[in-house]
Amino acid sequence: MDVSHIVESINGLFTIKNKEVYSSESGITYQTDKKVKRIGYCVNLTLETIEEARNRGVDMMVTHHDAWDEIYGLREACLEKLTEYGISHYYNHLPLDDCEFGTNDSLLHKLNLDIVKRTHEWEGLYFGRVAEYHKAIELNELVKDIENLLEEPVRFWRFNDKKVKRVGLVCGNGAPTACLKEAVENECDVYITGECNLYTIQYAQFKGINLIIGSHTFTEFFGIESLALKLNETLKELEVVRLIEEHDEANIK
Repeated sequence: MDVSHIVESINGLFTIKNKEVYSSESGITYQTDKKVKRIGYCVNLTLETIEEARNRGVDMMVTHHDAWDEIYGLREACLEKLTEYGISHYYNHLPLDDCEFGTNDSLLHKLNLDIVKRTHEWEGLYFGRVAEYHKAIELNELVKDIENLLEEPVRFWRFNDKKVKRVGLVCGNGAPTACLKEAVENECDVYITGECNLYTIQYAQFKGINLIIGSHTFTEFFGIESLALKLNETLKELEVVRLIEEHDEANIK
C-alpha cells in the first residue's frame, strides 16, 4: 500500500478545521517508495524506536511526536537512520491531543471518567480536558488506577483532603503553571499531567489542588494506539504492531 494512501486514510479520521495548523502539527517526515505492509506505532521518534521498527520488520512508523527540536541533532540522526533502513515516518501531534479518540480522551475513558469540558486551547485545538467521576474516589485509589494503567510508578502530591470528583488533565507536557491555572479555575480536585517542575508543584500547593505526574510518553500512549487501531480497521490489509519504548525514569522518580 502506498504511504500517500495511508496518510489520506489517517487524515480522514480527523475533523480538520484549519488545514494550515493541521499540516504544521502532523505529516510525513520521511517517505520511501516501498509499499507498506506493516505499520509500527509508538509515542516518540527516536533512534531506539527506529531500531525497534527495523527489528519488527516495519515499513512505516506512525508516532505522536516527531523528533524533538530540543534534542539537538536528533532530527538529522533519525532521518539518516530512516533512510538507511528504508522506513517511512508519519507523526500527528496536537490534532491527536484534540480529537475525541486521542491522547486525553483515551486516557480518561480508560479511567472511567466522563468528559465535562475541553480545555487548553491553541489555534482552535484543545490539548486538555476536565472530567468527572460519577462518585468521588480517594486520591490513593486514583493513583493506583493510573499506575496500573500506565504500567509505571507515578509521583503525586496531596494538597487537599477532599475525595476526587473533578479531574483536570493535560497529557504530555502540562508542567507550565498556565496549564495548571486552567485546572484550578475549573475547580478540579486533582491535576494530572506528564511533566512537572518546581513551579508546578509550588503552584499546586499554593492553590490547594492535588497533583499527579506520570511520564510524558505513557500518559500519551493510548492516543497513538487508538489512532493505529482505527487505521487498522479502515485498512484491514495492513498489519499494525506496537513498538516498545523505555519508560521515562527521570521524570517519574
